[in-house]
Amino acid sequence: MKKGKRYLEAAKQVDRNTVYDVEEAVSLVKKSASAKFDETIECHIRLGVDGRHADQQVRGAVVLPHGTGKTVRVLVFAKGAKLDEAQAAGADYVGGEELIPKIQNEGWLDFDVVVATPDMMGVVGRLGRVLGPKGLMPNPKAGTVTMDVTKAVADIKAGKIEYRLDKTNIIHVPIGKASFSEEQLADNFQTLMDAINKARPSAAKGQYLRSVTIASTMGPGVKLNVTKLA
Repeated sequence: MKKGKRYLEAAKQVDRNTVYDVEEAVSLVKKSASAKFDETIECHIRLGVDGRHADQQVRGAVVLPHGTGKTVRVLVFAKGAKLDEAQAAGADYVGGEELIPKIQNEGWLDFDVVVATPDMMGVVGRLGRVLGPKGLMPNPKAGTVTMDVTKAVADIKAGKIEYRLDKTNIIHVPIGKASFSEEQLADNFQTLMDAINKARPSAAKGQYLRSVTIASTMGPGVKLNVTKLA
C-alpha cells in the first residue's frame, strides 16, 4: 500500500528501532497527527497470552479519566422501571423486544454500545449473530449486563472503553483525540495500562506485555518501552 506524503513526513520523526517513554511517545504521536480532522489516538497492545484458552482471556472495561473525545450512543434493553431509569441516565435509545425486528430485519445499528439488564439477555441473545461480530453484544465482564443501568450509562458516557483480545492476541483501543493535551493522553494511557496489567491471567507465563504501540488514525506507530510499563 502506497503511503501518502503526509504520512511519510510524519514517519521521519519516528525512529522505528527506538522504544520510547510514555511522554516522548505521546508528544511524537501528537506531532504526527496532521490530518484535517481530529484524529483518534489508538493504543495497540500485544500480550504474551493465548486467547484460545479460556483461562488466558483478557477482557474488561475501564473508564478513561478524560474520556475518548467521542460522543457514544448507548442503547439499553430493559423493561418496567428500568426503562425510565435508563432514559433518565441519558441513554440514547431504550426498549425491549420491539427493537429485535428493527435490528434483525431493518439493519438498524445507530448505536455504539449496548447495555442490557440480566432479565433481558434471553431477548438480546437472539441478536447474537448481528451484534456478536460487531463486538456489540452486552457482556457482564464489560459491565454492560447489569441491573444498575444508571451507572452503566453514566460510565460509558464519561469515557468507559472495553478492551479484549483479537484473534492475534492484540488489544486495540482508543485513548483520546489528537486535540487532547499530552497530559490528558498520558493519563488515559496510564489508566488503560494499569487495568490491563491488573487483568493479567494467572495462567499467563513469561513476558505478559510483548509490545505496546500508540498511533494516530493517519500517523505512524510509536513503540513504547514495555519494561517500564509492566
